[in-house]
Amino acid sequence: MRLGGLRRLQGFTIVELLVTLVIVGILASSVIPLAEVAVQRGREQELRESLRTMRKAIDAYKQAVDDGRIERKADEAGYPHSLDELVKGVPDAKNPKNGTLRFLRQIPRDPMKDDSGAGNAKAWGLRCYDSSHEEPKAGKDVFDVYSLAAGDGLNGVPYKDW
Repeated sequence: MRLGGLRRLQGFTIVELLVTLVIVGILASSVIPLAEVAVQRGREQELRESLRTMRKAIDAYKQAVDDGRIERKADEAGYPHSLDELVKGVPDAKNPKNGTLRFLRQIPRDPMKDDSGAGNAKAWGLRCYDSSHEEPKAGKDVFDVYSLAAGDGLNGVPYKDW
């Protein structure tokens, strides 16, 4: 009786260790897919915020044109010529002494594209005022931006249609 009691205090049996390892393995295999979905959801939220930021800047530029703060030619729609123009700024027609109007501090990156070699401005698809939503084409102005990333979001909508 004394030997059995000592042996029991010495440690776990191999069966107990195997059962514990199986349980830990099952828990780990169920957590990994959830973590991957959480990471993708975070990247998609960043994409939404980047698109919203750039679209608000484009709309603010158009509003400044409509308010007469930015000069435009008669054949122009009143949208910026490039995304870089939103960062560099344009002369303020109503207040020439104070310089320029800027609409973005920097162009956000597309979190869904792993194209670190290109600048942030080249990572986005551009749609001009004259092109359709179904077949976006770049042109002489920037009316809208979209992601060039392949694939669909968790909601089933392709990233280029966001």
